[in-house]
Amino acid sequence: MNDQQSNFAVGSKSFTAVAINCAAKAGEWIKTKLGNYTSLSLKYSAQDLVTEVDKGSETMIRNLVHTHFPNHSFLGEEGVEPGPEASEKALHRVRDEEYLWIVDPVDGTTNFVHGFPFFSVSIALAHKGEVIVGVVYDPIRDELFVAEKGKGAYVHGRRMEVAQEKALSDSLVATGFPADPHYARPMNMKGLNAMVPKVRNIRSGGSAALHMAYVAAGRLNGFWEIGLNAWDLAAGALLVKESGGTVTDTKGAPYDLGVRNVVATNGLIHDEMIGELDKAGAAG
Repeated sequence: MNDQQSNFAVGSKSFTAVAINCAAKAGEWIKTKLGNYTSLSLKYSAQDLVTEVDKGSETMIRNLVHTHFPNHSFLGEEGVEPGPEASEKALHRVRDEEYLWIVDPVDGTTNFVHGFPFFSVSIALAHKGEVIVGVVYDPIRDELFVAEKGKGAYVHGRRMEVAQEKALSDSLVATGFPADPHYARPMNMKGLNAMVPKVRNIRSGGSAALHMAYVAAGRLNGFWEIGLNAWDLAAGALLVKESGGTVTDTKGAPYDLGVRNVVATNGLIHDEMIGELDKAGAAG
C-alpha cells in the first residue's frame, strides 16, 4: 500500500471514521425501531427474516458511504437475492473492486424481531479483496468494536486481546443455527453434537458479527459456523486477527472474503477445534 492507503483515507476523509459514523447512526436508528417494525417477510427459509428496518438501515449506510466515497463499491445483505448461490454470485461480481464496503445492516434480525437484545451493525471495507477496516456496533449495549489492518482492534477505546485458554476443554465457544435447512444447518448440528462434550460450554447468541467481536474481546475462546456470507464475517474477521486471534475456514485455509464455513479462535485452541470438526465430519 502507498502512504495514502496505509492511513486508510482518501484525501482528508478517514475510512474508519466514516465506518464508525455509519454504524453509530444506523444503530441508533435501529434501536428506536425495537418493537416498532411494521413489516416482516421471509427470505430463504422460515428462519431467514427481513424487516423494513434491515432495508432502511442498509439504505442509510449506503447513502452515507456514497456521500463520502461516491466511486466505492457496495455489497449489502439486503441488496442480494436470498440463498447461498445468489450470495456467492454477488460477491464474485465485486470482490476484486479497488474499494468495497461490505455491510450487514442488522446482523441478528430474528433477535431484533423478538426483542432479544443481541444484534449488531457490521461494516467492513476491503481494498482489492483484503479487509482493511472493520466495525461492529451493538446499539443495545452501546459497544463499538473497531479494527484497522495493522493497527489493532479496540472496544470502549481500549485495545482488545483474545483470551489465553490453551485447551478446548477450558473454553467457552459459540456457534449459530443457520437458516439453510438443507445443508448448513444439519452440518452445523453435527458439529454442535461433537463439540458439546469437548468444551466448557457453548453459546449461540444469534449474531455472527457479535460472536466474532466477542472472540476478539476475549469473552469467547472460539466461534464456528457453516454457511455464512461475507457480510456476516468480514468486519469480525479483522477484529479477531487484529486482537491476536486466528480466522480460517473449517479446513484450516486462511480467511478470505469467499469463506462461508468459518472458525475464529484465540489461536491457541484453533487446531484442536478444527480437528474435532473434521473428526465429526462437520467441516462442510
